[in-house]
Amino acid sequence: MSEIDTEHPTGQPVRPRLLAISDLHVAHAENRAIVEGIRPESDGDWLIVAGDVAERPEQIAWALRTLRDRFAQVIWAPGNHELWTPKQDPDALRGVARYEHLVGLCRDLGVLTPEDPYALWEGAGGPVRIAPLFVLYDYSFRTPTAANKEESLAQALAAGVVCTDEFFLHPDPYPTREDWCHARVAYTEERLAACDPEVPLVLVNHYPLVRAPLDILRLPEFAQWCGTERTADWHLRFHTGVVVYGHLHIPRTTWHDGVRFEEVSVGYPREWKRPGHPRTVPREVLTAGTAGASAPDGQTGRLLDALHDDL
Repeated sequence: MSEIDTEHPTGQPVRPRLLAISDLHVAHAENRAIVEGIRPESDGDWLIVAGDVAERPEQIAWALRTLRDRFAQVIWAPGNHELWTPKQDPDALRGVARYEHLVGLCRDLGVLTPEDPYALWEGAGGPVRIAPLFVLYDYSFRTPTAANKEESLAQALAAGVVCTDEFFLHPDPYPTREDWCHARVAYTEERLAACDPEVPLVLVNHYPLVRAPLDILRLPEFAQWCGTERTADWHLRFHTGVVVYGHLHIPRTTWHDGVRFEEVSVGYPREWKRPGHPRTVPREVLTAGTAGASAPDGQTGRLLDALHDDL
C-alpha cells in the first residue's frame, strides 16, 4: 500500500488511514443517514466495522456495500444484533448457520471477516495485522455477588435488565451461548498464536476483551452479556498494538496494561444526539508510530474520554 495516494484540496498529499466504527444500527433512519455520510479522505483508507450493523441481512448488506464501495478495504466483526433471529425474519437462520450466512454475504461484497486471513496494514502506524474476532460471551462478567450464571440472571431479572439476546440470539447447534463462546475462544486462540509475533496486532471484537471497561455501566447486571474472562490476557499474550471494540455505546479511549483500547460505537439516535456525545464518525485507530506505543504517563486504565450512558 502506498503511504500517499490522494491530494487534499490544498494540494497537500493525504496519507491513507486505518479507521474504525461500530454499532451503526442502520435500522434507524438517522443512523442510516450517518452511514450515507461516511467518506474516506484518501483512496487508501481502510475501515473496521466492529459489529451491530443491523439485525436484518438486507440492512447489513446495504451498509457494508455502501462502505465497501468507498473504502479500499472494509473489515467486519459480528455483534450480537447481526446474530439475532427476529420472529419476522424470513430467513429464520439461527446460530452458526446465521453467522456463516453473514460471512458468505461479506465475502460476496469483498468485506473481510473473522474467517478470513488477517490482513496486513502497511500505512501510517503500520505494519500491523488486523484480526477481526468473534468470541461471544459466557456470563463470566458477573457482579461480585453472583456466584454463577443462574444467580447472575436472577439478579438481572430483579433489576429489570434482560438483554434481548436471551430471546433472539440462538446458539444452534451448540447447547448454550457459552458453549458456542468457548468453541470460538479456542478456535481464535489457535489463529492468534500462529501469527508472526514480530508484527503487532489490531484486535477487533464487538465486546471488550477485558472487564475493566464495564465498570462504568450504570446497570452492572448488563456486564454478563459483554464478553468473557477467557480473553482477559489476550492483549498481553499476543503482541497487541490496539484493541478495537464497541457494544457499550460509550465511545472512549482507555489503557489497560499499557495497551490502548478504543470503543468506537455510534449507538442509537437517542444516545448520540445528546449534547457532548463525543463521536458519530469513524475513529482513526493508528497514526505514525502508534502501533507499539505505550500508555501516556499516569494514564494506564484511566478514562481519557468520559461518557456515561444508559447501560
